[in-house]
Amino acid sequence: MAALKEKLAQLIPGLREEMGSIISEHGDKVVSEVTIRQVYGGMRGVRGLICDTSSVEPDKGLAIRGIPVIQLTDKLPEEILYLLLTGEMPDQSALDDLKKELSDRRQVPDYVWDVLRAMPGDSHPMAMFNTAILVMQKESQYAARYAEGMTKQEYWEPSLEDLLNIIAKLPAIAAGVYRIRFNKGPLIDSDPNLDWGANYAKMLGLPDPNGLFTKLMQLYLVLHSDHESGNVSAFSAHTVGSALSDLYYSLSAGLNGLAGPLHGLANQECLRWVLMVKDKFGGVPTDEQLRDFAWETLNGGQVVPGYGHAVLRVTDPRFDAFLAFGKQYCMDDEVFQIVAKVFDVVPDVLKQVKKINDPWPNVDAGSGALLYHYGLTEFPYYTVLFSVSRALGICSQNVLSRALGLAIVRPKSSTTQWLKNKVATM
Repeated sequence: MAALKEKLAQLIPGLREEMGSIISEHGDKVVSEVTIRQVYGGMRGVRGLICDTSSVEPDKGLAIRGIPVIQLTDKLPEEILYLLLTGEMPDQSALDDLKKELSDRRQVPDYVWDVLRAMPGDSHPMAMFNTAILVMQKESQYAARYAEGMTKQEYWEPSLEDLLNIIAKLPAIAAGVYRIRFNKGPLIDSDPNLDWGANYAKMLGLPDPNGLFTKLMQLYLVLHSDHESGNVSAFSAHTVGSALSDLYYSLSAGLNGLAGPLHGLANQECLRWVLMVKDKFGGVPTDEQLRDFAWETLNGGQVVPGYGHAVLRVTDPRFDAFLAFGKQYCMDDEVFQIVAKVFDVVPDVLKQVKKINDPWPNVDAGSGALLYHYGLTEFPYYTVLFSVSRALGICSQNVLSRALGLAIVRPKSSTTQWLKNKVATM
């Protein structure tokens, strides 16, 4: 950790000074107005958060620290973690240092496995995963240092320790949840010679004779690593962390949000729809059959899963990355062939529906089919995989928030009567 901690120690004073300058010179300037529709609509589009780890532009998609995510698809998750925290890619020495640090901290306490094995056999994988994180809270160095009376300027240091301890253990915990919950046999030990993502793939225990599943996992972990801070999981974690709860509590809060159907279950719904298409037509449909079925879906009051996005108005570049992977390695798979055909056919259908602003695929339109291709067929587990990846961004945002000393989240609520009175005077 020496290289990472030293880099952050160099950067943080400048970040604090920059924030102080912006507030002192421009603190009363308006950056966003709020409509009543936004008040009732989940605050969508309201600019009320600071997040430097990533940004999502409607016409470009996700960029991590200003770098389009499509340019990061050949990177390791460890490199992305370093980038999220510092804004820079690590050199080989810093990368090796971080990989060793995570490897040294990877051992999961035995009591975690005792708790997971004691849970009901039909527990949801996300409940198991989150329980494992919370049960380790007693290991928090931040909580211990806070109880000792550390200064506000020191908050980020034990937060970074918590980040490294949590991130190091997540692959083993997530793989253990998979093997325990779905009766896959004994736990598989990690390999200290493998990187973070490769170890996760190994410990799941799925057949991977040519290493392509590991390659997919590396890609998945990078593409899902961060997505601004206004989504449910990142915002929930930020809110809890702003109360100076430690990272075990705040990450758990965020992942509880990720478990919600509107946030973390989309790739499952997309895959179910694709499999339904395959069953309905006995294989890959023709363009005309698929077009008719898309209209049938829409006219039935449903949506085509995986198409449309709250922010984007172009094809999600993360979908492009998964599509390219599938075309290179999975074109003999009918399920993936349907995914590719849907991309060719469905946007033109959706463009004819006036209320649809974004007819293009998001990341979830293709990821589930690739996981399914390599034997990860247990749908309820998919959100755990999402969580392992998104923890990189959530935890990084938490450390940076503590470094900047960001205030506790406390927006003002309004009663319905107050809104009615307000409207009457406008």
